[in-house]
Amino acid sequence: MGMPLAVVTRRGKGHERMYIVEMTIAHYVAVLALMQQTPGVTVREADSRAATQKYLERNPGCSFVAMDEDEVIGCAMCGHDGRRGYLQHVMVRPDFRGQGVAHQLVTRCLEQLEALGIMKTHLDVLRSNDVATRYWARRGWQRRDDLYRYSCNRSRSANA
Repeated sequence: MGMPLAVVTRRGKGHERMYIVEMTIAHYVAVLALMQQTPGVTVREADSRAATQKYLERNPGCSFVAMDEDEVIGCAMCGHDGRRGYLQHVMVRPDFRGQGVAHQLVTRCLEQLEALGIMKTHLDVLRSNDVATRYWARRGWQRRDDLYRYSCNRSRSANA
């Protein structure tokens, strides 16, 4: 599923090798399972296999998964609109947290965006997700209180 782009060593468990590769649609089932098991992450219709494939095709080389041998243990989906980058679904399995996995995933995303000339990146965090709120604040990301997010749902489903 691709060549490793980074290698991290899991602390406290010997020297299992973890690596990061570009996310492909082949990772979809494992990423969806990780999303469903991660508190604070909401799975919507926009996270369907077809929508995810479209997203990955529209933003080639921008999304990554962290692997422990052949198992997905983290994910960072990333895209852009040509001016700004957007991180989505940044998550790491709880038993792998605190080992720099999310940092490496996000770094790969930001480096790819920078290579495309995109220097500013946004992300959304549900107000109820205290773990993510603390994580991003510790990493120096600035919470924006100067704007509101508005959404227009033209679907018949509230879970679009």
